[in-house]
Amino acid sequence: MSAEGDPDARPAVPEWDDAYLDRVAARLAANYDLRKGFEVRGERFELYGELAVRNQKQFLHPSISFAHHDSSEHLFARRVGTVREDELDRLVELGHALAEEWIVPSDEHYSTEFTFALVADAFDDGVREHVSGFSDRTLLKFGYHGHYEVNLIVAVPDDERLLASENADVAAAFAPWEPIEAERSGLLARIARRLLR
Repeated sequence: MSAEGDPDARPAVPEWDDAYLDRVAARLAANYDLRKGFEVRGERFELYGELAVRNQKQFLHPSISFAHHDSSEHLFARRVGTVREDELDRLVELGHALAEEWIVPSDEHYSTEFTFALVADAFDDGVREHVSGFSDRTLLKFGYHGHYEVNLIVAVPDDERLLASENADVAAAFAPWEPIEAERSGLLARIARRLLR
């Protein structure tokens, strides 16, 4: 059935003129809404991805629900020559500016992440220290309205090197030379799987 006839069909993944970004997009497509050529506040990105998750608890029936929490992630990626620390600082400032514009504070907002990925030809030791030691989480109204976080990723695909800040969970997508490892199941899950065969 065509995507037009199926309301649950996923939109087509854009194609980039860049084999590396195509491989990254293939890893992200299952969870992120992807766009090609995104511009915000004068900054241009080849790849933009948005992930939105809504958690809730229910009692007896889905219509009786409570504890609604929304989480989202905005992923921005672009190619650069050599990464410089001042460029990373500018992206962090952009993340804070976007947080002020895009986040609607409420008691249902749990978290928003702004992740900036730079696909580079090279980086120096200063960038390595800056990215690997980077952590930037801001509480909104003392955490009552959740928090937002800014993350950094630097990938050098030609050398198969990847740097990522501590909480950049999406970083594995930017290392297509590494297999994505499935989480190992625990003892009870393995027993249940055997019994259900």
